This record gives sequence, structure tokens and C-alpha cells, in this order.
Amino acid sequence: MVGLGTGSTAYFAVERVGAKLKSGELKDIKCIPTSVKTKEQAEKLKIPLITLDDLKKGEMLDVAIDGADAVDPDMCLIKGGGGALHREKMVEVMSKKFICIVDETKLCTGLGPSFPLPVEITPFCHEHTMRVVAGLPELAGCTAVLRTGDCSNNKSAPGEKPAVTDNGNYIVDLHFKKPIADVTAAAVALKKVVGVVDHGIFQGMTYQTIIAYKDGSCKVAGKLGSAPWWGKPPNYWPYVFSAFAIAHVGLVAMKGKF
Repeated sequence: MVGLGTGSTAYFAVERVGAKLKSGELKDIKCIPTSVKTKEQAEKLKIPLITLDDLKKGEMLDVAIDGADAVDPDMCLIKGGGGALHREKMVEVMSKKFICIVDETKLCTGLGPSFPLPVEITPFCHEHTMRVVAGLPELAGCTAVLRTGDCSNNKSAPGEKPAVTDNGNYIVDLHFKKPIADVTAAAVALKKVVGVVDHGIFQGMTYQTIIAYKDGSCKVAGKLGSAPWWGKPPNYWPYVFSAFAIAHVGLVAMKGKF
């Protein structure tokens, strides 16, 4: 069983699954889409679909494949630029392995400044909920902007109606100038706000992150791959110890001459 993500990157993954099914390389799989768009795409490709409701008690998906809008060195993600964050999280948290595919521009040293944090909220008294969210100490410094127009555009255009998710909710994008100080605390605080359905912080869920580079190469971070290398200060200690060792050898050699 495979979870199918939503967005520009996940689109190609879904196309690939459809192609492999058609060629016979893949057989006997069932997939769970994370949005109406992905469901419609999968149906055109004749990919067998189910929902979470079809899972047996204790059963999980084998893998879920999706993109992300930002990835920090702890492989915490910001997702929801495509407007499907709640359904994505519901499906991906039920996967044994969540594979995140991004290009190098999505890597960041800290969540917040590189891409706004989406928060799905109920339409009822949404302005009140926006004020409460923006006032959370754990999200200090953020500016809350209601997403308008197309839910997947991650924009706010004057005069446009609020963007509506597949669940009938609104999205507030939280803009930061500095990295979120404590991602865990921010995630917990957001979930406690009455009126918040879900947020775009995906923490402790990523099995692997596959990063594509402009030169056509790919690198894998996480399980069975490398430790995340971006945003980490360089480790100079091996060089320092080597320098001390060389200096010590030199002193010993010089001592033997006198």
C-alpha cells in the first residue's frame, strides 16, 4: 500500500507509479491519495485506490511518497504549500516509511524564513483564530496572512476570496523573518488552539529525504543514507587533532637533535 502525496513533486511520483503499473513492473498495489487533485490524477492512470477507512486495525501503509516546501537539518518539514497538509499528514503518519523528495532549494538551516508555515483553520470566526495563532509566544515574530484564491497557490491576492481546502477549511500562512526557535513547542502550541485543524510542521516522520541537484545528481539523507549535512557547522576537530599530532612529532624530532 502506497500513500500518494500532493504537489508539483508528488505529481511526477504518481505518474511514475501509473507507468510502472501499466508496464507490469508493479502489481497488486493499492494507493491512498492525499487530495482531490491526486485522486483525479491517479484515477486517470487507473491506479487502484483505497482510503484510510479501508485499513484493518493495526495495519499501516508500506510507504508514502511526497514533497516538502522546506527541510531543516533535523529533517523536520514544512508542508502545505499545495493546500493539502491535513490529508497529507493523516496518510503519511500511517506509513511505515515516509519518503520525502525535494530539490536542493528546499534545504534550510531553520524552518520559517525560507517558506511560510501553513496552518489550516476552520472558516468560523477565522479572523479570531488568526489573531490567536499570531499571538502565540512559540510563534513570536510571525505575520499571519490568509491565503486567497487557489488553495494551491500559496498566495494572498487583494480582492480574492479565501482559499478553501478539500476539507472546506481556510489556510493561514505564517511568515517569519527568523527561524522558529523551538519547532516542537510551536507544533504543540498550534494544535492546542481551538479553531486550528492542523499545521504544516511534519516532525519525526521522515524516513528518508531524497535531494535532487541541478547537475542531475541525487543524494539521500536519513535511514540508509547520509546524516543531514546542510546547515551543520563544519567539524574542525579532526584537523585540530591532526595539527597537534604533527606538532608533537615535530617537537619530539627536534628534541632528539639537541
